[in-house]
Amino acid sequence: MRNYICKTCGTQYEASTAAPEKCLICEDERQYVNHNGQEWTNLKELSRDHKNCFEKIEDGLISIKTEPGFAIGQRAFLVQSNEGNILWDCITLLDEDTVNEIKKAGGIYAVAISHPHYYSAMTEWSTAFGNIPIYIHKDDKEWVMRKSDSIRFWEGESLSLNNDLTIIRCGGHFDGASVLHRQSGANGKGILLSGDTIQVVPDRKHVSFMYSYPNQIPLNEKKVRYIVNSIEPFEFERIYGAFQYREILSNAKSAVRKSAERYIKAIQ
Repeated sequence: MRNYICKTCGTQYEASTAAPEKCLICEDERQYVNHNGQEWTNLKELSRDHKNCFEKIEDGLISIKTEPGFAIGQRAFLVQSNEGNILWDCITLLDEDTVNEIKKAGGIYAVAISHPHYYSAMTEWSTAFGNIPIYIHKDDKEWVMRKSDSIRFWEGESLSLNNDLTIIRCGGHFDGASVLHRQSGANGKGILLSGDTIQVVPDRKHVSFMYSYPNQIPLNEKKVRYIVNSIEPFEFERIYGAFQYREILSNAKSAVRKSAERYIKAIQ
């Protein structure tokens, strides 16, 4: 019995004696099946030639990224807090070195994930740190490929994890797609960890919004405005996206507003 992992999206499946016939995440029109066909791996195989790298981004914020790149290639964030650390978004690889590094940084008491493309090996992470809760929005429940009693399906438009951290449902990319607001980030000016619900683009001055990034399917005006309105009550100076160097380090809230208007003008 193995928990097979899709090589294209990094999602881990329920234990089985043989690999699944297909990856439901990749069969969806927001993702894709590799041109070589469906391929599978597992954590033992992945750890042979991959490792996780840690990088301090700002006080209380550390990125975790797998090298060489695997699957979608997103980074996770260790968000440190006096009230306990959380892991925002998730990556597939989890090994002994990673667990030890996180424990040295104070451990984690919860995992929170923006959307199904980053569910990856979330159950492995929860188990490794004592079956800690995994927070994902109920609207995306159907995309969970490995069930766990640790998963907490939250509902509504926002969820406060503590006095500093709030998950905000934005929708758009997925119905339950979310971002994480940290009030104390950027020296008290606030930060937003956006996954690719709000995608920081390479110029690092703008963001964009898509239903599917690899297949280039845009969102309509109504959904873009909903995303922007959902984060309007929250102040933030910086925004950190799911991928390395995709971040806006000043006036990020203004950049989101301006980018939305630019995007809407373009699709009209």
